[in-house]
Amino acid sequence: MLSLKKSTKPKEWDYKPLLIIVALVYLALLLFIPAAAVFYYAFRNGFQAFLEAAGTSDFIEAVRLTVIIALITVPLNTIFGLCAAWVIARNQFRGKTLLISLIDLPFAVSPVVAGLMIVLLYGRNGWLGSFLEFFDIKILFALPGMVLATIFVTMPFVAREVIPVLEEIGLEQEEAGRTLGANDWQIFWRVTLPNIRWGLMYGVLLTNARAMGEFGAVSVVSGSILGRTATLPIFVEQAYKNYLTPAAFSAAAILALLAGVTLIIKEILERKTAHKIHTT
Repeated sequence: MLSLKKSTKPKEWDYKPLLIIVALVYLALLLFIPAAAVFYYAFRNGFQAFLEAAGTSDFIEAVRLTVIIALITVPLNTIFGLCAAWVIARNQFRGKTLLISLIDLPFAVSPVVAGLMIVLLYGRNGWLGSFLEFFDIKILFALPGMVLATIFVTMPFVAREVIPVLEEIGLEQEEAGRTLGANDWQIFWRVTLPNIRWGLMYGVLLTNARAMGEFGAVSVVSGSILGRTATLPIFVEQAYKNYLTPAAFSAAAILALLAGVTLIIKEILERKTAHKIHTT
């Protein structure tokens, strides 16, 4: 008779639960607990106290300024991103790699450095300082400088989200529209735009989130004056420094809520974009 021997091969150690625990602890320490603390301090004295802290003139002005900057920045970078994505995805030309690198530049440059570049260009002693002073045009410590800084840091998002979608869908549908007699504008509105709409909306969403939450570049060019040139992220820092803790945590809670809503919409758009690409 043959005797069956038990395998002496050691059992493989399941490391997945440990990795999950490490990831959860890491996220808890860096994300969940700090976020919970922000909401706790914002609402610990009740919802009425939160509304009172969020009803000050400086707070309202910070919200207004943040919204104005986003309303200017997002459409401009959406138009630029669409044009850049179309040129890059639909054409082969010299300097294409350089153009892509320039679009990606805000990802590599610190926002503080971006703000400093604007100061060196438009400041009183900058390259264009004397020209602007002669015509009494104020860029720094005013809305134009803050808009320029925000445009720079949010420039790549739309282009970087639309380029892969354009490359994935290819040229077949556009060529079919052209053969049927449609001009370029009709092809864009009736063929290209419906195919890239989810990727475009994703890029616009990221642009808006970054525009509303930008701190570094805007703080350099704005002067961070409460009630005048302080956006919502700057208001958080200035209020906390001035011991206006309830107002600081109320503003931080609003920014955190905006981030949460952004993540939810981002997940929805990611799924719709993936579904659209797989079905084309």
